[in-house]
Amino acid sequence: MVSAIALSAAIALSLAACGGNSSSNKSTTKAAFNAGVNKVFNASDTKGGTLRFANSGDWDSLDPADTYYGYSWDFIRNYGRTLTVFKAAPGAAGAQLVPDLAESLGKPSADAKTWTYKIRKGVKFEDGTVVTSKDVKYAVERSLDKDTFPNGPTYFNDFLDLQGYTSPYKDTDPNKLGLKAIETPDDNTIIFHLNQPFSGMDYFAQLPATIPVPAAKDTGTKYKEHVVSSGPYMFQSNQLGKSFTLARNKYYDPKTDPDSGRKALPDKMVVELNVNADDIDNRLISGALDIAIEGTGVQPASQGKILNDAALKAKADSAVIARLWFTVLNADVAPLDNIHCRKAVLYAADKTGYQRAYGGSTGGEIATNLLPPVIPGFQKIDLYEAGTKPDGDTAKAKQELAACGQPNGFSTNISYRAERPKEKATAEALQQSLAKVGIKLTIKNYPLADYTKLYAGKPDYAKANKLGLMIYGWGADWPDGFGFLQQIVDSRVIRPAGNTNLGVKIPAVDALIDKALKTTDQAEREKIWPEIDRTVMENASMLPGVWAKGLLFRPSNLTNVFVNDGFGMYDYVTIGVKQ
Repeated sequence: MVSAIALSAAIALSLAACGGNSSSNKSTTKAAFNAGVNKVFNASDTKGGTLRFANSGDWDSLDPADTYYGYSWDFIRNYGRTLTVFKAAPGAAGAQLVPDLAESLGKPSADAKTWTYKIRKGVKFEDGTVVTSKDVKYAVERSLDKDTFPNGPTYFNDFLDLQGYTSPYKDTDPNKLGLKAIETPDDNTIIFHLNQPFSGMDYFAQLPATIPVPAAKDTGTKYKEHVVSSGPYMFQSNQLGKSFTLARNKYYDPKTDPDSGRKALPDKMVVELNVNADDIDNRLISGALDIAIEGTGVQPASQGKILNDAALKAKADSAVIARLWFTVLNADVAPLDNIHCRKAVLYAADKTGYQRAYGGSTGGEIATNLLPPVIPGFQKIDLYEAGTKPDGDTAKAKQELAACGQPNGFSTNISYRAERPKEKATAEALQQSLAKVGIKLTIKNYPLADYTKLYAGKPDYAKANKLGLMIYGWGADWPDGFGFLQQIVDSRVIRPAGNTNLGVKIPAVDALIDKALKTTDQAEREKIWPEIDRTVMENASMLPGVWAKGLLFRPSNLTNVFVNDGFGMYDYVTIGVKQ
């Protein structure tokens, strides 16, 4: 079998051909709308001060093994160094992978099943001890334990040649050699053995799971209380669920970090948690806060206020991102186990209401299918008239209800993340539009931090509590069809808890993903992603809502601000504050 994914080339082509944010090294100090898109606003190397963040919910986890929100992967680069990393640069350059903890990108074997990385010399943890390849191996090993760390992607679980290995906490090998799929022949060399060819290994290498963890300092589920830093900042304080503060790591040497683009300008970073979303917007506008860390944009009420005030609009940025806001239709919950009942939902849903929940066209475009337009291979697929009848088609919805044996409609529950007002507005809009055909929705909200761990992402809970519709959102782990689709539609990534695939179980989709992994021709491979998209839509497993944009706000005191295409939000390792 030959190499499967030539992702680097795919990204370069996709950003050029599909309307992504183009790369630029330009900078500007003139406040203007989109001054932080494709260029650096208010460039500066001045250090000092405190950068203030707020999150409307709780962090899923500060532990690199247990985190999966995009804002967390953006921010974690401040206290952890991965083997590779998305470059801290504006526009398309931010979607470029560069070496971080490693000296270079990975060196593959001829069949792309074995990958070797050399660890940079001189990188140290916050206590002054030297980071070695064994610390990276241990970090990946512990990330495999989804009982202990249910959040986070399953790429290493799926692609490493595990040979039955599950966790360092359950390892009974008397020689303590650990996972055989990862070798560390010396302190500066780490070798990964995959179970199949995959030339996208450098994208796995940028996952937080490769942030080194010293085994002697690992405290399992309590490690999130104090992650041992390998980056420019370390935890000064951490009150779980309330706030945490990062201060400079005196053992961080920028000479060991020549490629990432980190600037490490502030002396401190303070992050408040569980702050009301509208309060966050008000504090941003007043200058009492610097960054809404979730990176999804201000709330609809604030959007109108900002866009209608020239002075405020000059402090805002809006960029197309590889993200979809959507709702999963749970086939484990009757009568949604009948495809016609699921199709009734898709026809009846008012897609304009979904878009209004995100602030209208400022928040994004009505989605007709899953793949965002910036993903290479994108094709527009509109099986349920989202584009031609965005208000919904009640006649066809009723036909589908009759076909599924529920001519008068049915009742089910719809879930959303409690701290996200846009998702609440989505639930209310769907409740109103589906009621027109007799589908009665009872709205349930759950904490953002545990949404995938304990509720919507826990199949037994979702089924027992009749969560027929589950509101969610997804940004590409990297801007490619595999990086966007696999973790939300491949049934083989579904586990007892902590899922990002909330219930799509279609054998034909799994087979198409495998086909893509065996397709070496890029053009042919990119034809498979829309085929997967169409198959999911034909199965009526998801209701696409909005291909996302977010209206980001940057207060006047910030320096070095820009949107990074690798994350689709402001870059959190370059921003500084005026002194």
